[in-house]
Order: sequence, then C-alpha cells, then structure tokens
Amino acid sequence: MPKINWILIIKVYLLSFTLVFFAVLLVYLYSVGFQRGQAVGKHDAEEEFYDRLALINKEAAQQMMQYQLAMQSPEPTPVVAINPSRTPSDDDQQSKYTRSVEWGGPELWEEVNNKRITYGVGVLNQADELCTIASIRLNEQLVLGQLDNHEGFGNLEERRPDLAWIFEKYGQVAEFLLAGADTPQEAVSLWENTLGHKKLLTGGEFVYGCIYAQDGFAVAITAF
Repeated sequence: MPKINWILIIKVYLLSFTLVFFAVLLVYLYSVGFQRGQAVGKHDAEEEFYDRLALINKEAAQQMMQYQLAMQSPEPTPVVAINPSRTPSDDDQQSKYTRSVEWGGPELWEEVNNKRITYGVGVLNQADELCTIASIRLNEQLVLGQLDNHEGFGNLEERRPDLAWIFEKYGQVAEFLLAGADTPQEAVSLWENTLGHKKLLTGGEFVYGCIYAQDGFAVAITAF
C-alpha cells in the first residue's frame, strides 16, 4: 500500500486556502472601495449642484434688488438751460417813471412858490434840516424806481434816530411825492390835481419847506 504524503497535502491545502482568502479579500476591498468612491462622487456632485444653485439664487436676488431700486427711485427732472437772447440794456433797467430832464429841485421850488402866491398863501422858507429829509427820501425813490407811498417817510424817525430832533422841532412835518414829470410846470400840475397833495400849494399853515428833484422824481418836505 503506497504511503500518503500528508505534508504535501497540507501544503496544497494551505496554498489553496491562502489563494481563496486573498481572492475574497481582494473582492471585499474592491467592493468597499467602489462603494466609498460612489458615495464620495455623489457627495461631490451634490455639493457642486447646490453651490451652483446658490450662485444662481444670489444673482437672481441681486437683479431683483436692482429692479426694485430702479422702480422706487424717481427719474431725475431734466434741467432746461435758457440762454438770454440779448443782454438787457440800460434802458431796460430804467423805471417807467424815470425821465431824462434838465430841471431839478431849484426849478421846482420856484414853480411851487409861484403857484402858492397865485393861491394867496405865503412862499415857503427853506430849512436845511428839511432838505436833509428831502435828499434821503428822493434817493430812496430813485433806488426803488417808483414811489413808495410814503412808507419810508412814516418810519424814517425810527430808521434814523439821528433825525428825530427834526420831527421834534416842528409841530408837523409833511411829505409830498411825485414821479414821471417832464417839466417843473407838469410836476406842479400833478400835485395840484391830486387830492391831498394840493395842500402843498394851498396850505398857508406850512411855513418851512425844501424840495429835491431828479430824473422826473420829486420830494417836497414842509413843516410848521
């Protein structure tokens, strides 16, 4: 009977077992690696997808915000530049009452006193302090370009405290204005035919006075 070589059998068995074991191990490792690779790849793909989705949402939100701001902000009002067709001349700046005349206060003073004589009242005696008021008031009318309806005379004592003594000196101080006269005679006629101002020519109570005139404007100050 032949002798069984158990050592050889054991070696073959161990070799076979080792080969099978390594084969199974390789299959297991491959399977585990594949599954992990799928999980990682899926996770990376999901992350990329959500990153792109977030970017799209961010851009959409920015565009929506810009649209809302554009709807809320009013459009700027266009500015229209107007260029003058010409530069205003000196004639445009002049008052409609201004006259280019050669007569002034002395000529009008003479005409007023002559008219007072015809009305049977005495001539006015010039008072220098009244001339100060007349000068101030004439300048104010010339600057204004029209008559101020005695507004500046009514508050003159308040505006010029240094002149208060003049108003205190006399029992009454009166003012007579005119504008737009071409001659001294026309100026007297304007006063004569204007209610209230005629008193300059007929008022015998007025003893003192002074008249300043320029460019068709005139101011007469009287007192008693």
